[in-house]
Amino acid sequence: MKTNYDVIIAGCGAAGLYGAINLPKELSVLVLSKREPTLCNSALAQGGIAGVYKSPGDSPQLHKEDTFIAGGHENDPVSTDILVNEAAIDIDRIIKLGVDFDKGPDGDYHRTLEGGHGKHRIFHHKDATGYEIETKLLAYVRTLENVDIWEDTLMCRVTKTSTGFSFLLLKDGEYITANCRRTIFATGGIGRVYEFTTNSAIATGDGIAIAYDMGAEIKHLSYIQFHPTAFNNRKTRECFLISEAVRGEGAYLKNCRLERFMQDYDKRLELAPRDVVSHSIIFESKKTGSDEFYLDISHEDPEFIKNRFPMIYKNLLEAGYDMTKEPVPIFPCHHYLMGGINVDTYARTNIEGLYACGECSHTGVHGNNRLASNSLLEALVFSRRAAADITEKLKEEGGLEGFDLDSLKTVKYTVNKDAPHIPQGIRTEIRKIMQKAYFVLPDVGELKGGLERVTEIRDMLVNGDYRIDRDYIEARSLATVAFIVLTEACDIAFGSAEIPKEMTYSEGE
Repeated sequence: MKTNYDVIIAGCGAAGLYGAINLPKELSVLVLSKREPTLCNSALAQGGIAGVYKSPGDSPQLHKEDTFIAGGHENDPVSTDILVNEAAIDIDRIIKLGVDFDKGPDGDYHRTLEGGHGKHRIFHHKDATGYEIETKLLAYVRTLENVDIWEDTLMCRVTKTSTGFSFLLLKDGEYITANCRRTIFATGGIGRVYEFTTNSAIATGDGIAIAYDMGAEIKHLSYIQFHPTAFNNRKTRECFLISEAVRGEGAYLKNCRLERFMQDYDKRLELAPRDVVSHSIIFESKKTGSDEFYLDISHEDPEFIKNRFPMIYKNLLEAGYDMTKEPVPIFPCHHYLMGGINVDTYARTNIEGLYACGECSHTGVHGNNRLASNSLLEALVFSRRAAADITEKLKEEGGLEGFDLDSLKTVKYTVNKDAPHIPQGIRTEIRKIMQKAYFVLPDVGELKGGLERVTEIRDMLVNGDYRIDRDYIEARSLATVAFIVLTEACDIAFGSAEIPKEMTYSEGE
């Protein structure tokens, strides 16, 4: 089995796959997929990909302004300029790779509207855009002779060496060491640190936790987005997302009395940015004493709804709700991470040779709240730029061909196969702490106690001798992620900065 590569990419979502596509054919590339490749947050993205591409009446500057407004003007201006101005490059490229965006009767691409956007600029494939992009990129990568994909492969540890990086991987029950000259972490988000999330089962923050242990700078991990319209069946940990685009097509938000309420909180009504809508729901919940909320698009044409949102319609119908005839229960749920492994405009971290792309990275383009449908765009733009920088750096080191991969340094990892399994209930406890202390609006009465307990759990896992398997790696990752998030939250709440009073609540208040 080949174990030495020029580049190892950890993650098989849009960022990881597009990074592989943009690396030159002279380089050998290994893409690691934690489970099956389509089990990722990219494949779950419904709404679309935002961007100005052959778009009369729109401009990158307008896209940037909307991005800044949604992000509370905490966005990095240089990175955001790159995002909006280079959008056309990557939208054009994935169309040429076979991505099929919906078109209108005139043959032009149909661009929809979502919360926070002042223009119709969302390219979409019905309501399954992420899956369309993921599967088309995956199909293309599978044709590349220089790229290998290892499925069901768990990244356990990564060590910086004098020649690059050495990975300890768990594949098919066997521990394997793989080495590379450069690496891209494209490991996605942290959704499973919460009791309820729209994220896939693999979103446990592994890349962020490993990068943190390696000494990478982690920035704004407490900038977490809670989507206001997750389907609220009160049963499953993985909540089905009802796309922002449904509100973009005219859906209303209603409280427990089936009354619209957004007019009491924001002049943009249902099309306010996600954080505003989620906060409004929490405030309205406290006002009414109820957590029953609904999304209602039943006043629109039924055939239009079925054709525009076939996947959402089908999934809700299976759950017992006909969105063409009745309101659907919703409530805010963990959705996205704006912070992560801090990178520059070429996705470079502070560790030489380590790049980070997609949701696990912090480019600064999202500010403190991501504008709808900017996530897929960020994944493409910055993974392409990472691939370009890797290519340039390896050219400077002597060219793209002729490097002796057998000369790569390797680490002899020691694994105690007889070590005990981690205690039961650790991940469940972490999720409960996060759900209680840091959901939508921080509960300042729970932050310190939550941080103290998470610190204890993390210390136990990092310093203890436990079997290195999926349960251990994910528990360690979740504990590390929770530790960083709550540390940041406590610094804001009790340190030099303060969370505005109106943006906090405590159960006793």
